[in-house]
Amino acid sequence: MPVPGPNEVLLKMHSVGICGSDVHYWQHGRIGDFVLQEPMVLGHEAAGTVCAVGTSVTHLVPGDRVAIEPGVPRENDEFCKNGRYNLSPSIFFCATPPDHGSLCRYYTHSASFCYKLPDNVSYEEGALVEPLSVGIHACRRAGVSLGSYVFICGAGPIGLVCLLVAKGMGAAKVVITDLSSERLAKARELGADFVLLSGAGSEAEAS
Repeated sequence: MPVPGPNEVLLKMHSVGICGSDVHYWQHGRIGDFVLQEPMVLGHEAAGTVCAVGTSVTHLVPGDRVAIEPGVPRENDEFCKNGRYNLSPSIFFCATPPDHGSLCRYYTHSASFCYKLPDNVSYEEGALVEPLSVGIHACRRAGVSLGSYVFICGAGPIGLVCLLVAKGMGAAKVVITDLSSERLAKARELGADFVLLSGAGSEAEAS
C-alpha cells in the first residue's frame, strides 16, 4: 500500500479515463520524444476517494471524493510564479515516462491538486474534469461568448467537450465535423446545431 507524503493523499481509485496518449503508450511505447524504457502504469483522467492524508494536509479528509489534476509542478520556477505551472519543463504529469499514472487500485497524489467533487457529480464525471478543462481553455482562447458562432473540427472526446462548453458559454450555433457518422450522431445528441461528415460529396445536417 502506498504511503502518502506530508503534502499528499492516498486515494482509492474509482474511475480512470483512457486517453489517446494512453493508447499510444500501450500500442507504440512512445509519444514523440517520450519513450517508455520500462513498464509504466497508465492513466491521468481520474477520480477517487481519499483514504489517508499526509501530516500537513488540512483541506481534505478520508472519505472525500476528489478529481485529480494530473500535472503537478516539481519546483517553483518562473512558470509557476507566473501562474503557468503547466508549462514548467520539470512538471510531473501522470503517465508520462518515467512517472506512473493513476490506473491502479491505490495512488498517492499531491493534495493541492485534488479537488472535491460535489455530491451531484459522479466519479465517472469527475474523471472527465481533466478533458473538460481542455474544452474550457479552448473556448476561452477562441473568445466564445453569448451569441457566438463556433466551428469545431473533430467530434472525438475533446471536440465533444468543446461543444458542451461552447453551448454552456452561450454560443448561438455550433457546427462540428468528423469522418465518423457515429461520432457525429453523438454530437447531435449533445446539442450540435449542424454536423458535417467530412469527405468528398458530404453534406451538413441540421440536428
